[in-house]
Amino acid sequence: MRRIAAAFGLALALAGSAGADVFRVVPTAPAGGPVALPSASIPNAPGSISVPANWLSPPGVVQRLSYPELLSLWQRAGTAYGIRWQVLAAINKVESNFGRNMGPSSAGAIGWMQFMPSTWDRWGTDANGDGIADPWNAEDAVTAAARYLAASGGQSDVARSIFSYNHAQWYVDEVLQLARLFGSGGVQTTFTLDRLQVSLDSARTAVVHANRKLVAAQRQVRKLWLYERSLKRRAGAARVLSDRLELDRLAAQAGVVRSEAQARAAKARAAVISAQRGLASARDRSLASSFSPAAGTMLGAASYAGNYVFPVGGGPSVVSVSHHHHDYPAADIAAPMGSPVYSLSDAVVQRSWTYPDPRCGIGLTLQTSDGKSWTYCHLSVLDAGVVAGSRLAAGQEIGLVGMTGDASGPHLHLQLNSQTVYPQSLPWFQGFANVAFRWQDAGATDALPQTHPVFAVVPTQAPAQSSGPVVLFTR
Repeated sequence: MRRIAAAFGLALALAGSAGADVFRVVPTAPAGGPVALPSASIPNAPGSISVPANWLSPPGVVQRLSYPELLSLWQRAGTAYGIRWQVLAAINKVESNFGRNMGPSSAGAIGWMQFMPSTWDRWGTDANGDGIADPWNAEDAVTAAARYLAASGGQSDVARSIFSYNHAQWYVDEVLQLARLFGSGGVQTTFTLDRLQVSLDSARTAVVHANRKLVAAQRQVRKLWLYERSLKRRAGAARVLSDRLELDRLAAQAGVVRSEAQARAAKARAAVISAQRGLASARDRSLASSFSPAAGTMLGAASYAGNYVFPVGGGPSVVSVSHHHHDYPAADIAAPMGSPVYSLSDAVVQRSWTYPDPRCGIGLTLQTSDGKSWTYCHLSVLDAGVVAGSRLAAGQEIGLVGMTGDASGPHLHLQLNSQTVYPQSLPWFQGFANVAFRWQDAGATDALPQTHPVFAVVPTQAPAQSSGPVVLFTR
């Protein structure tokens, strides 16, 4: 019943925008005529391709393509190498978000399909006939990805070829789910979901930025208030009248400045409220589509299992956890800034704080229906309704990932009170592995590498009981 409702909801969401962008697929060739593409059976010989100058850094003008241009590109590349366009679209979405996040990554992966430079030397392709194999060019990069998938057996075993692109089963599952969604719903599904994700990401970013300004304004008010209070105390303790009068004058001036700062803080608070309304509206627009597992991952929807929900949305391509915390039992759930944070079960808020604690930052403590107490730390913003005594439903969005307090990067710090057990060791938490998150310290065969991979031929056993060597990414 849930699947039927989900499919119906997604159909309604897509039907509502069907008139906005209707594409007719017209295969096109480069202006200079068809380009002879290299074989998928043999990689490039050393030094056989030309690359752009300074090709390891983004170009001065980053390429952007319209939806019809993207579709035509996926289809041309797929047709050339016998790979379904939906698979190329799904990998393009997971790897670079359709060209919006092209790196370089921390490991140096670059371009539309996130190739490592050494990989590009072997499989990079000049698909547009300009004499340059450019990973920052969408046509070259997508065509090179299709070539590589074909080299990995993608014409006959697509799961195996995706496994070669990133040797993690969760990656195969995510790409295939997305490709099936794109295939079943067609072009409208592909681009409607992308618009919804862009809208959600923009709304979440707006809330993060607005609350950052509010916290800065509140910090200034607090600093001025402490200064004003110090002056008043000193004036009250002054034994010489002239000193008292001078301190009273300074305190009065400080009070004026504090009042101005309070007015700015009030304005910043209004901006946060406005941004949160925009986010609520974006959530409402995406709600019907988020029930599909693949779409839900794109949109950062909550992942459910029994009575528990994984507390951060976004899926294993962007959310990761180590088996151990650095100094005491807790889980640091790494995720992009602004990722949605959820109540992990039905719960009551015990306390919350919207002004950053020096160590924990913005956060809350809640008690779940089974009597356990949990603390969340380092949020960038906490929803206004999350206050002491309020009741939360499992999967209710309560804030956004941040790095407030003592944090070196964006993540949700989750701990069980008292700190006697690692959350990661609990069965419900482990059940979300490779579904809602990936293990940062997992073995090479069951986790996404911490950096974008490179290619090597490695004798191994690929998914679906296939046999023989498979071309794998290696660390």
